[in-house]
Amino acid sequence: MKRIVVGMGKNKNIVKACNIFEKNNENVKIEQVDNDQDLVKAILNDNIDAVIRGSLPASDVMKELKKSYPDISRATYINGDGAEFLLTPVGIDEGKTLEDKLKIAKNCGEFFKKQSKTPKICVMACGRKGDYGRSPEISKSIDDSEELAKMIKENTDFEVVNHYILIEQAIKDKCNIIIAPDGIIGNIIFRTLVLVDSWPSCGAVTFGIDSIYIDTSRDQNTEGYLRSLKLAYNLANI
Repeated sequence: MKRIVVGMGKNKNIVKACNIFEKNNENVKIEQVDNDQDLVKAILNDNIDAVIRGSLPASDVMKELKKSYPDISRATYINGDGAEFLLTPVGIDEGKTLEDKLKIAKNCGEFFKKQSKTPKICVMACGRKGDYGRSPEISKSIDDSEELAKMIKENTDFEVVNHYILIEQAIKDKCNIIIAPDGIIGNIIFRTLVLVDSWPSCGAVTFGIDSIYIDTSRDQNTEGYLRSLKLAYNLANI
């Protein structure tokens, strides 16, 4: 029997998703919490198999977790017809340095390898390669993307490409790990794809902790929360 703890906030779609999932899966027990303190306790509890944020706010949860796990990061898992990839960083305060993004790339690659899938990483920048010199910020982003691609090649055996600002090319090229220039841009991409255009997301996988924690949007629909429950359950059974 797998124990999954889920956060219950104002959005009650998570309640519907839990009821559906428990009805269809006998080998799972879902426990509900209604505050971030209990959610953090569940994440740190070795007797809990997986935790899902559900519709609770995230900022206080991440703040508490970073006290014990300073290298924590998240990657949104988009998985649907014709597209499967981890988008990272998606926390607005994550992925600030090249070293941070190298750690994230390694974590994402290992995530797919555990599922017997081959990582293919795309590094992104704030402009095309030919946009170099248009502003100091754009030039630095291009330089950083090229340096990060080099660092990943030198420190892993993962395939890595640099499509700069061309996220459409990254998706067309079947890259299954997309590394945004920073967490703010990654968060905007997530909101555009998932919340505006309804791309199927399983939630954000949390790396840098010992537990399984799926960070979901508080604005997700019932189907989105169901995908997160399925992902947490599957990871708990690996």
